[in-house]
Amino acid sequence: MKALIASGGHGTRLRPLTHTQNKHLIPIANKPILHYAIEAAVDAGIKQIGIIHNADSKEVPNAIGNGKRWGVKITFIPQKTPAGLAHVVKIAEKFIGKDNFIFYLGDNMVVGGVKRFIDEFEKSDCNCWLTLSRVKDPERFGVPVIKNNKIIKVEEKPSKPKSQFAVAGIYIYDRHIFEAVKKIKPSARGEYEISDAHTYLIEHGYKVGYSEITGWWKDTGKPADLLEANRLVLDNIEPNIKGDTDKISSVLGKVILEEGSKVVNSVIRGPAIIGKNAVIENSYIGPFTSIGNNTIIQNAEVEYSIVLRDSKIMNVKLRIEGSILGNDVEIVEANGKPHVHRFMIGDQSRVEVA
Repeated sequence: MKALIASGGHGTRLRPLTHTQNKHLIPIANKPILHYAIEAAVDAGIKQIGIIHNADSKEVPNAIGNGKRWGVKITFIPQKTPAGLAHVVKIAEKFIGKDNFIFYLGDNMVVGGVKRFIDEFEKSDCNCWLTLSRVKDPERFGVPVIKNNKIIKVEEKPSKPKSQFAVAGIYIYDRHIFEAVKKIKPSARGEYEISDAHTYLIEHGYKVGYSEITGWWKDTGKPADLLEANRLVLDNIEPNIKGDTDKISSVLGKVILEEGSKVVNSVIRGPAIIGKNAVIENSYIGPFTSIGNNTIIQNAEVEYSIVLRDSKIMNVKLRIEGSILGNDVEIVEANGKPHVHRFMIGDQSRVEVA
């Protein structure tokens, strides 16, 4: 069993964060999203992982490395043009060969890992194994049409979904998937849809099985999804205090203070994580908040938010909540007269003021 992980695309729904970095490298609880996918494969006993990345950038290969840190071999497969998930599978055929493999979308997260799905696939006589999750908005995903407990078709982003299930971004295949991805045609939006490949397998007599994800699964494609994934991960952390806290500060609940971090005259209410060499002074950090490395927060309150590395939040009167701040961001009190809001905002940013 090999693993194929997708980390390409442009992450348009997460701009402006993705103007300057690959969406799969955005941290959740101070760890890149892509790491969670790699760790899921490693925990399932997989030793060979292929990662699809944008051909015009070495950002993912440079950030991930050869896999030595996880005890696996990682092969990077460049994709010249984003052309759909079925195209991702197609260009990986040389890497996969005739082996069975798990295809994992690198911006998806699931509790409990993926080994249980692999075990179910291997016990079955199926050629394809899909994971399904009940969602509120199935029209955003591939949607299975189920009859008599069998999938008879998969529809891509249907306007009128025939079930409340989404096909989650975790798929397991044998070699017959390569026949399917070579035979299908581009959809109306010009992409080779993985849903069409699944339907091809069904229509040509191959067996497609499925499992329902009963815990949480998250496709981190939108800002709200990032915050929810951050919440879910932080809710399961173990406290670990390596930083320094003065005697008048209060650190409550499940909190990680990484090496070199300092908490001065502040309240940290977990679950929360404070990155390396971060400084929290005269401030409040509320539940479900991740603070990146080297970030300084003074005279401010932050809750249910993600703040990336090297940022500064200083002398902000209103609590910051439900927010995502990129690397090297500053939110500071304006100096001088008149007393105004002053912004320098990139494309597709969002700001709410009171």
